[in-house]
Amino acid sequence: MTNIDETVLRREEEAKLRLRALYRSYGYAPFKMSKFEEYDLYVRNKDFLISDSVITFTDTDGKLLALKPDVTLSIIKNSRTLPGETRKVCYDENVYRISDSTHAYREIPQVGLECIGTIDGYQQSEVVYLAARSLAVLSEDYLMDISHLGMLSGALELTGGDRELHRRVLHAIGEKNADAIRAMAAANEITAAAADTLIALLSCDGMLTAVLPTLPALCVNDTMWEALRELCALADALACDEDILSHLRLDFSVVNNMKYYSGIVFQGFVEGIPASVLSGGRYDHLMRRMGQNAGAIGFAVYPELLQRLRDDAHTDYDADVLLLYSTEDEPAAICRAVRTLTEAGERVLTAHERPEKMAFRRTLRMAQGGVAADEAHD
Repeated sequence: MTNIDETVLRREEEAKLRLRALYRSYGYAPFKMSKFEEYDLYVRNKDFLISDSVITFTDTDGKLLALKPDVTLSIIKNSRTLPGETRKVCYDENVYRISDSTHAYREIPQVGLECIGTIDGYQQSEVVYLAARSLAVLSEDYLMDISHLGMLSGALELTGGDRELHRRVLHAIGEKNADAIRAMAAANEITAAAADTLIALLSCDGMLTAVLPTLPALCVNDTMWEALRELCALADALACDEDILSHLRLDFSVVNNMKYYSGIVFQGFVEGIPASVLSGGRYDHLMRRMGQNAGAIGFAVYPELLQRLRDDAHTDYDADVLLLYSTEDEPAAICRAVRTLTEAGERVLTAHERPEKMAFRRTLRMAQGGVAADEAHD
């Protein structure tokens, strides 16, 4: 029997199928949305967007619309939950953003899920678990960095209430720049005690279960203690899968926009790709800004980045077999050869000459009698 996952679908397409199946198995219902929203939705929440450059156009009634650069905002806008209710949705959508590599607008595939409503400890741990499982779908060699904005908020309380100062401190933490924090203390912008706590948080970078026991010594207020309790509860819940737990790292330099995010935040990486392929977290503040008195946590996966992986075991070939033939070969014989190969589970491209800039597992050439003879291997 032909294995469709291995012989027909490209790597990212297979990943999308497996991710959707994973989310459906945990009760997340598919959510389908329009390709565009009113532009005002993005203007009001532009700080939440990865890029504030949005493609706009005018509707027939004069309204300014935009091709959606984000999925989460659309889901929140079109979701309402009752007190005590939790809504779970998953999606496979394209967003329209400026590419970091080409600096031009691109249609970017995005797969993910959102859990909205009453978010308890289990719901939160389930989303983090599914994020880690998503990375495992993409690659066996993965790592997920977890942070908690409560730990950072508690540390920021030591620096006073100046928003600009908070922004600079968070920027330094995001860049793991301990020298910048020391410079703020030297300039009397923050106290030496605050600088010590912030730098100590930066040094807490390691596997989740190894670093957690070191955190109580850093907790100086209720905000930090509550964040630590959530992190410990998360680790306890995820201990049911030791393999997943062994891929989770604590890293407080993972800093999301604190106007929108609260609590747990995380980023996922796979070997061979220099950028995060998954990002997410708790975004209760965004819910409040959009007029909803509910909690929310979710994440997005970018399977398109898998195209950057070019290892020996998983090279993305254009086809398994290049079948070369000449005008002297009978069409019926070519048809029989192609059918034999495809029924054996191979992807076949037929051509008179070898195409340029295309890769194949092997190359075959039609021979007399309609038998495909092995000519060469790529």
